[in-house]
Amino acid sequence: MTAGIPDLGGAEIHLDGGTYLVNGPLTLPASGGGNFKIHSGSLRASAEFPTDRYLIELSAGSSAASSSSSYHYEYVTLRDLMLDCGYRGGGVAVVDSLRVGVDNCYITGFETEGIAVRGGHETYIRNTFLGQHMTAGTDPGERSFGGTAIRLDGNDNSVSDVVVFSAATGIMVTGGANTISGVHCYNKATGFGGTGIHLKVPGLTQTWLSNCYMDYTSIVAEDPVLLHVSGSFFLGDANVVLKAVTGVARGVQITGNMFNGRGKGVDIVQLDGAFGTVEQVYVQQNSAMGMNLKATTARGSAEGNGSSWTVDFAPVLLFPDRIGHVQYSLVAGDAFPGHTLRNISGNQVVVATDKAVSATVHVLVDQNSN
Repeated sequence: MTAGIPDLGGAEIHLDGGTYLVNGPLTLPASGGGNFKIHSGSLRASAEFPTDRYLIELSAGSSAASSSSSYHYEYVTLRDLMLDCGYRGGGVAVVDSLRVGVDNCYITGFETEGIAVRGGHETYIRNTFLGQHMTAGTDPGERSFGGTAIRLDGNDNSVSDVVVFSAATGIMVTGGANTISGVHCYNKATGFGGTGIHLKVPGLTQTWLSNCYMDYTSIVAEDPVLLHVSGSFFLGDANVVLKAVTGVARGVQITGNMFNGRGKGVDIVQLDGAFGTVEQVYVQQNSAMGMNLKATTARGSAEGNGSSWTVDFAPVLLFPDRIGHVQYSLVAGDAFPGHTLRNISGNQVVVATDKAVSATVHVLVDQNSN
């Protein structure tokens, strides 16, 4: 074990398939420790369970918290557990812990968080189902869903193969360098005020999401810096929202996703606020039905007789009035007119010739300048 963490030698708390009604959280060992497992049973909160606590708490007591070590738990496994929070507090709290696994758990009835990770790093949450209310979708009480299924307030964590079926927020991320994959969020529709995945790490997101299914609920990223979203499916007008805090977007990749909407004119990637700094932002190679495609690169053509041709990219380019790079070619048959790029304001490219000709102009634009 890491220095300062007692090795418990592989101890097991085997719940033996039983159901236990608890008045307070399971906080074993309160002084910290490592190399132990809690598994195979059910914990249910009683009516007396405190509303600000969690059924299982990996949270050190005051003596351990004052030790020199940054971590108090290591190599702890929570597996094959049914946790019913009884609409009182939360399910699992993992605080200042190292290499914790939450595997094949079912967590419901939480009022605060289903799983809360604070500090530490390398908590792996996998093959787990979370929902405030028991439902399989289209629930008449969906508008009133509350709580957060998973909160990651730390770095180097992983969430994989997880279903969030009811909560106001599916996953709230407030730490960097976290990975999310294979997650199905249908917790609360965005139209009802819900959020699937909220990346609340403005300026240093460092998060990558892949192979997720956003089911009527969106991804929100605040001032995204180093964000990757790929290989995911968005249903029911679910989309990716880039929210400006100070207006910085840098190192963003939203590529290779599929979007299916309801024909209401929703953009697949939406801006919430103005971005003054845009660098290395790539929104491309996505496909959509019933929604508006948005991209940071686009191509278009204009043809006709005259001396000026305009190709309007405003409907497709993500950032307004921003073109960093233009390439164009003019095809004029047997004519050889002089030509030039006149204007790119308003995401409209204007090409002019020195005389009237019959021509076609092909244009490629990129909102990144390099």
